[in-house]
Amino acid sequence: MRVVLAQPRGFCAGVVRAIDIVERALEKYGQPVYVRHEIVHNKFVVETLKSKGARFVEELHEVPDGAVTVFSAHGVPQTVVKNAQDRGLPVLDATCPLVSKVHSQGKRYVGNGRMLILIGHAGHPEVEGTMGQVGAPVHLVQTEADVEALSIPTDTPVAYVTQTTLSIDDTRNIIAALKARFSDIVGPETTDICYATQNRQQAVRELCRVADVILVVGAKNSSNSNRLREIGKEEGKPSYLINDGSELDPEWVKGYATIGITAGASAPEALVEHVIDALRAINANLTVEQMDGKKEHIEFRLPAELRA
Repeated sequence: MRVVLAQPRGFCAGVVRAIDIVERALEKYGQPVYVRHEIVHNKFVVETLKSKGARFVEELHEVPDGAVTVFSAHGVPQTVVKNAQDRGLPVLDATCPLVSKVHSQGKRYVGNGRMLILIGHAGHPEVEGTMGQVGAPVHLVQTEADVEALSIPTDTPVAYVTQTTLSIDDTRNIIAALKARFSDIVGPETTDICYATQNRQQAVRELCRVADVILVVGAKNSSNSNRLREIGKEEGKPSYLINDGSELDPEWVKGYATIGITAGASAPEALVEHVIDALRAINANLTVEQMDGKKEHIEFRLPAELRA
């Protein structure tokens, strides 16, 4: 059996920054540190941080007065920010800088008198955070049909932004539908799309050229991990999303010579190794190689309080 690893895969700079914020906060302030929502969409990461003293809560009312509080990488609505300020909570914002950039773009468009349209998945924490950051009504679209259903006059000045875990390929047709419908529309350059999302999706497409089956390491509630699995299927390869090696079904790889593995942006490399170990238990005669691909060297700065 031959295992080929996608390049790049796994943690992006935004996820690394978010995890570093929690770990450094624990080192500086001691236990416990409270985190609103999962810091990133990965149970292994969350459980690891819990073991170090992080406590995860769904809403701020669960945070004791005066406790150090971290906002997750997905971002939060302004109502949550204000609630924390009103309570005087010491907050560390782990929102991915690329998500914060979308917030700024949305606010700028609204400030220029445009109606804002957000391309994203309903209910996703990032989408809820963006819709709650702009300070004006936001129209969410997920499909081209949603664009047609918008009750906005076609000559209305509009602007669009996108969820960061969607790639250029994911949004191309929706953006085209928006531009076909509205006569006065602006939006960010495609270079503003999350680099990590685009790179990982392109890597999976390249992986599908050499692999017989695709295994995506990631959480079921991870938008970018689910999309990687979907791309594998679109490329005609049997594709499966698994948290770790314990979820690997031997039947999935039976009779296949080359197994392709990638990982979502919130999945640590330790889980990739766990899947490889599970494959080795099926076939001890296993070789592992990594594809050539983009090397990512981007790093995001930590909050000033944690840089020392």
